[in-house]
Amino acid sequence: MRDILKSVCVIIGTIIGAGFASGREIYIFFNSYGNKGIWGILLSNFITGIIIYKILKQIKYQNVHNYHEYIEKTGIHPKLKEVINSIINLFLLISFYIMVAGFSAYFKQEWNLPTLIIGIIMATLCYITFMHNIEGVTKMNTILIPILIGIILLIGSKTIFYNNTENAIEIIPKTNWIIASIEYASYNSIVLIPILIGLKQYTYQKEKSITIFSTLILLLLSLTLYKILDQHSINIQEIELPLVYVLNKYGNIYKYICGATIVTAIYTSAISAGYGFLQNCTNNQKNYKKLAIFICISSLFVIKIGFSKLVDLLYPVFGLLSLIQLFFIFKKQTIEKDRKN
Repeated sequence: MRDILKSVCVIIGTIIGAGFASGREIYIFFNSYGNKGIWGILLSNFITGIIIYKILKQIKYQNVHNYHEYIEKTGIHPKLKEVINSIINLFLLISFYIMVAGFSAYFKQEWNLPTLIIGIIMATLCYITFMHNIEGVTKMNTILIPILIGIILLIGSKTIFYNNTENAIEIIPKTNWIIASIEYASYNSIVLIPILIGLKQYTYQKEKSITIFSTLILLLLSLTLYKILDQHSINIQEIELPLVYVLNKYGNIYKYICGATIVTAIYTSAISAGYGFLQNCTNNQKNYKKLAIFICISSLFVIKIGFSKLVDLLYPVFGLLSLIQLFFIFKKQTIEKDRKN
């Protein structure tokens, strides 16, 4: 049971980053589609659950130890394999940068603190965690994620039953809710795959339980945030951190609780994305350390772009690109089943 808890916490911590906990992702991919967004959440979480289960099974039966081995066994053409590998690594790196930007955005928006100073603090904390490899990532997620889940549900219980619904304006989405849901599940899988491989020692023979618990928790949290934002969608379209903005209406205590939620989520997601990138791009401890220093320092130059701009532009794009990888993952699974039959 302890290994299941560790695995679930790391999976949740990987997905719930600054974009999720701040409400930005939920608003873009689901709230902007009105009531259809609820169906979108159900579809997206269902797809995410399938992805988690299939990847865990593939890791088990193919005896995969790292992401490079995983890509090698998907049956992808060598040239395309290199393209996909580059896309995955780029996304992991950008996800890490987005988390650092989100961390700085929160303290800038709420406390008017210098983004550079806050970015340095965040980068330093991440570097310290990276030096402990997957054990450090697992330990921090196991401690912080149960607290994070409890806080989000507490905030939800306050706002959902407050009954202060505002009249939302009509939003014309760029795509439809089905495509948005698939994109959301797709781009989450980019970060998940390297982390799931790293968790191999904890997931063996526990794939089904880990998948069920992870999917149900993500579904509950997604629906909670959707409902909170649904009551205030008229005001939050241009806000960097929508959930913080909404909770300003309920007093400082909830504002600070929300702040703690976002800071925790940013940290857990940043270390997951950063660790995945480092594992994919290094083959020894010396290079691992050098690259960790590089990405932590370089993240300080990205924070000026702006958190919401990075999320709004890059996540949907990478969601579409990662569909290529998912196609080969599911195709490989189908081929193996046909051979057995």
